[in-house]
Amino acid sequence: MTETLRHDGVLIIGGGLAGLSAALEAAPRRVLVVTPAPLLEACSSAWAQGGVAAALGRDDAAALHAADTVAVGGGLVAPDVARALTEDGRRTVEWLAELGAPFDRTAGGDFAVSLEAAHSRARVARVGGDGAGRAILSTLVAAVRGSHHIKTWENGRLRGLVQDAMGRVRGALIEREGRLTRVLASAVVLATGGYGGLFARTTTPAALLGEGLAAAWLAGGEIRDPEFVQFHPTAIDIGLDPMPLATEALRGEGARLIDAEGVFLLGDEADADLRPRDIVARAVHTAVESGRGAFLDARVAVGEDFPVHFPAVFSACMRAGLDPRHQPIPVAAAAHYAMGGVAADTEGRTTLEGLFAVGECASTGVHGANRLASNSLLEAAAFGRRTGLAAAALAAGEGRVHAGPPPPPDLPPEAMRRLRWAMSAEVGVIRDAPGLTRALDEMQRLEPAAPGALPLITARLVARAALDRRESRGGHFRSDCPQTLPVAHQTILSRAPQPKPAPSRVEISA
Repeated sequence: MTETLRHDGVLIIGGGLAGLSAALEAAPRRVLVVTPAPLLEACSSAWAQGGVAAALGRDDAAALHAADTVAVGGGLVAPDVARALTEDGRRTVEWLAELGAPFDRTAGGDFAVSLEAAHSRARVARVGGDGAGRAILSTLVAAVRGSHHIKTWENGRLRGLVQDAMGRVRGALIEREGRLTRVLASAVVLATGGYGGLFARTTTPAALLGEGLAAAWLAGGEIRDPEFVQFHPTAIDIGLDPMPLATEALRGEGARLIDAEGVFLLGDEADADLRPRDIVARAVHTAVESGRGAFLDARVAVGEDFPVHFPAVFSACMRAGLDPRHQPIPVAAAAHYAMGGVAADTEGRTTLEGLFAVGECASTGVHGANRLASNSLLEAAAFGRRTGLAAAALAAGEGRVHAGPPPPPDLPPEAMRRLRWAMSAEVGVIRDAPGLTRALDEMQRLEPAAPGALPLITARLVARAALDRRESRGGHFRSDCPQTLPVAHQTILSRAPQPKPAPSRVEISA
């Protein structure tokens, strides 16, 4: 029997940078944060190495940052959203620093910044070289644990959204220790991360399966551009799942991509390896698939300074018996970030009343077809704060809550393995119609193993949108449609909410 809990406040599902920023900013409104694992575990924010992109230098400006964001996004970045994000840049970094995030500083006390691909200025604020994500998120976790208005459930998993007869989202179905609880709230914020775990080759936690996106789609929410997945070109290829990441900052410091013979993959120009990620990822993927191999050579650029300047990458390599001070690092392109997601504005509002989305699970229009490096942590914190304020201001809805269908079953391990390999093989860096069709056919074969499984829904949305987009743009490359159409268009997916069963009458007080 499903219990119903009334929470007089905001329900946030997800404990990464976006969700915790929203939780802190929602004060003094009560907040319940639900995560499937302890805070700091199983979220991409903690794994981010690069840092937070923001116009912090004297030679930089928010307008320049916005222009770079638009330029790299393949015609699908909303300029007003890019401006909103970049104008929040300095304030966001300063807010994180005030909370205690230990950003690297110059001798004069300014934020130390580094250059990453497709940025026209050095503007990425880092922590300990390559430890930004965990350090920043640790700071927010400490702040959340010390906030009286926030309660956390660190063992809760989203199983579906709760709606009333008008389709307004009134809460979510949460599974904890095998028991289901229908949590009713004035607002629900999805901060569930992306869907990199759907791929066998990924740099993200394998638990990120796009379940928040699937739940929003089932409820009738609008999904935008799910085919645009960013593949990071320098995942460390040492047989681990997920694959450790070699931060782009290494190339910013002068590390070069070479094949097994030492030939530069993208040419010998000094900045050849700092092109947009989609171009670099395809070059790495092609070299690996052809048998030439792909390696990141930091022996000259970083050398003996590796343990100090890039400790996370150094540690990952050394654990695999590889010393990057003296050996090139084997790399491959791997799923890294979902540019598409639940359609939302800069304050997290979706097309469903009562539902907000923020962070990687949302599509705000700021990343377009190709995310500018290190804009994701900025978006998570900046738009997370905006979302927390907006969600806290929303009054509880009126109307009888409907029980909804039972939660879908989970994919069995073997079915999940087959799905992940199909996604990497056929919906990966380079796509074509036959491969995408094979992937969709495999998903159809897997459906009887777990009818309506949320990961299958998201995988199908990604593959279907990739098949329907008959062009190459940003992170989406079709070898059978290599041209880019003269007019950019968004993919918009939605479905009508399903008929609601009889209202639920089982309620308990919080």
